[in-house]
Amino acid sequence: MKILLTNIFFLFQTPKTEEPVTQTTRLYEIIADGGILGIAIMVILLFLSLVAVSIFVERYFSIGKAGEIDQSFMNNIRSSVSSGNIQGAKNLCAQVDSPVARMVEKGLMRIGKPLNDIDTAIENVGNLEVFKLEKNLSTLASISGAAPMIGFFGTVTGMISSFYEMSTSENITPDVLAGGIYTALITTAFGLAIGIVSFVGYNLLVAKVDKVVFKMERSTVEFMDLLQDPV
Repeated sequence: MKILLTNIFFLFQTPKTEEPVTQTTRLYEIIADGGILGIAIMVILLFLSLVAVSIFVERYFSIGKAGEIDQSFMNNIRSSVSSGNIQGAKNLCAQVDSPVARMVEKGLMRIGKPLNDIDTAIENVGNLEVFKLEKNLSTLASISGAAPMIGFFGTVTGMISSFYEMSTSENITPDVLAGGIYTALITTAFGLAIGIVSFVGYNLLVAKVDKVVFKMERSTVEFMDLLQDPV
């Protein structure tokens, strides 16, 4: 009976299986396998990604701050101009750091001249303010186009490296081709990722600039209407 129970125990016991040994390869090791050119391309792409992120963050908050226009500002300007307190309106503009305030201040400085001259002066200031808002946006747009091209360049060089190893190696194995193929795929993926993020960020910033420009134009129209009929 004891022998029978022992046999049953060994029959139902789950045999231990050896776990397969997996070898993990880190990303920097894969990049290093691509050679000096592959490393150089990845360094360039990393630099472009840092530049793109810094531009986006800086412009996002700067444009957002420029678009913060308090409606009470124009109401106070209207009250000051209507009462003849031009200097008070100028002082109010000097206290507000926004494109609209600087445009209105320029218009107040031209009071007494023809309305066309005032409108031209305000428009010139507005063009300068729009130029400030669009600072570095062209660089971000260039990165969105250049990063994928640099990634594709890494693809070409990686494939050239793989075919070269294939032609010079006596025993062609996957390990022989892995370095160049890894470089080709990683640089392409990284370049496309940077390009997509930069492109989306650029269009988002352009949309924010358009909103600020609309507010500037609306405030300019209100100010010009005020000068035509200040009462």
